[in-house]
Amino acid sequence: MNRFESDLLAQIQRRGDGVSGRVLVACSGGGDSVALLLLLWTLRKSLGLDLLVAHADHGLRSESPEDADFVRQLCRALDLDLAEASLGVRAHAKDRSIGLEMAARELRWDWLHQEAQQSRATVVATGHTLDDHTETVFLRLARGGGLGCLHPLAPRQDLRWSPLAEIRRDKLRSYLASRHIPWREDASNAEPFTPRNRWRSLLKGMREEAPELDRHLFETHLQAEEAEQLARALVAGWEGSRWFIDDESIAFKRETWTEVHLRWTLEAAFRRLDWPRESDLLRNLAPWLVERLAHGRKPSSWGNFHLNPEPAGGYLHLRQGPLPSRT
Repeated sequence: MNRFESDLLAQIQRRGDGVSGRVLVACSGGGDSVALLLLLWTLRKSLGLDLLVAHADHGLRSESPEDADFVRQLCRALDLDLAEASLGVRAHAKDRSIGLEMAARELRWDWLHQEAQQSRATVVATGHTLDDHTETVFLRLARGGGLGCLHPLAPRQDLRWSPLAEIRRDKLRSYLASRHIPWREDASNAEPFTPRNRWRSLLKGMREEAPELDRHLFETHLQAEEAEQLARALVAGWEGSRWFIDDESIAFKRETWTEVHLRWTLEAAFRRLDWPRESDLLRNLAPWLVERLAHGRKPSSWGNFHLNPEPAGGYLHLRQGPLPSRT
């Protein structure tokens, strides 16, 4: 085991990914998934893994048969069983009126889930990298994802296991080159026909200016996740003493609320009640509610929200229907 492999083993053990037993490894033949397969094969005894490999042919590229043959040869060299599938991505995209990328993802994961069940695999290992995490962050930020954009890519997400989540893509290729292991290149990854590919191109220039961008972003997200956990724990500790859910309303005690404290409390209560909780809505609702809880004596409304004041506080209700003007 070399230094790169032992570092990955230490990462997996430090995170407590909790993976053992039979693992289905998704391998396209590209650099990320080939490195994933070779690394897990090298660490299989240390982690107690029984590896199986899955390869899906999406039928979108003329090189697909060569990719499949490459994966077959790799599995033979590693003495691993291989499951293969040909997916009708174009037909699925047409039937669902969705893009090819989404259609490929849907069919691939449906098949991988079935293969995992049939083979009794506990997880499906994928080659998601630190680069993928950064690209996903910028995609979410562009869509206005709020604080959720700052969540790090979780190595374990239900059936999916991403053991390479903290490793840069170029490090994986350097590792393969050092082991004299080839891989297949998908030229479509450089074509700007998907938002991810366009961000990938933009991030290339950003990384030249800031080589540690991905690592710093990941560390920032770990800190943001910890801060969010602390905030949620604080709000949960207030339940019963400063606020509580009463049927289909939120009861607030009449005391000094700051906008920040109230906004976090609203987010937690709205989540429980399945009310809309867009960040701009909560940011605008909080100051109105702070003022009414401190000084309001008459029922009042803001949008679809109605506050009934009580001597000890107030009850916030959500009315159904279109949003009226503020009153």
